Amino acid sequence: MLLAIDVGNTQTHVGIFSGVDLREHWRFATVREATADELATVLTGLLALRGLALADVDAAIVSSVVPQLAREYAGLSERYLGGDLAVVGPALKSGMAIRIESPHELGADRIVNAVAAYERCRSAAVVVDFGTAITYDAVSATGEYLGGIIAPGVEISMEALSARAAKLPKVELEPPRALIGKTTQASIQSGVVYGFAGQVDGVVRRLRAELGAGTKVIATGGVAAAIAPFCDEIDEVDDLLTLTGLRLVWERNSGADGR
Repeated sequence: MLLAIDVGNTQTHVGIFSGVDLREHWRFATVREATADELATVLTGLLALRGLALADVDAAIVSSVVPQLAREYAGLSERYLGGDLAVVGPALKSGMAIRIESPHELGADRIVNAVAAYERCRSAAVVVDFGTAITYDAVSATGEYLGGIIAPGVEISMEALSARAAKLPKVELEPPRALIGKTTQASIQSGVVYGFAGQVDGVVRRLRAELGAGTKVIATGGVAAAIAPFCDEIDEVDDLLTLTGLRLVWERNSGADGR
C-alpha cells in the first residue's frame, strides 16, 4: 500500500492507497515542530482506526510546503518504513513540463495538483486550491504547467480582519443566510463568502479568456466546500485531488503505470 502525505501550512492531508483505490484519508493540524517520532505516533493512530499499521505500508510519497517537516517525514520513513519514501521535488519526474522562470520555486502541492487535473481532463485546466493561500494553477491543453496566481487565503483574511478591526469579532466560516447581513456576524460571513466567490469568478474568467473557453476548473483545499458553491466558474470540487496527484507522481517514478 502507498501512503500519500500532503503537508500544508495549516493542515496535513494523508491518504492510504491500495493500487489506484483510496482506502481512507484523514486531515490533521500541521505542527511545524513535530518530530519524526511524533508524526509516526499520529499516523499509527490514524491507520489503526481502519485496522492498519505502518508495517502495512510498502512505500510513501510526501509533498510539503514546510521544509523541516519534509526532513522529519524522511526520518519517519527511514525508521519505520524502511526508507521507501519519495519527496516531491526536482529529483522526481512529474511527467509535466514546467514553463515558469524558476521551477524550483514552485510548491510541491501545486505541481501535484496540476498533474492530477490534467490526468482527469486531458485538456486545458485550472486548479483553484483553497488553502492558507488561494492558488490558481494553469495547465495548457498539451499538458504543460504554465504558471499561476497566488492570493491571500480565506481563513488568514478573516483572522486579519478581526485582529486589525477592534469591533469586528472572529466568526465561523458558514454559508450566509442572505446577501445583506442583519448582524455584524452575518455581514462578515456574507462579505467573506461572496467576496471570495467574486474573486474566484473574476480570476477564472480572465484565465479562461487566455486559455480557452473550454478550460476545466477544479477546486480543492480545506475550505473549498464553503466557497465553491457560491462560484459560477468552478466546474467541480475534488477534496482528494492532491492525494490523487501524489499517487500519479509515485507511479511515474516507480514505473507502476508503465511510464
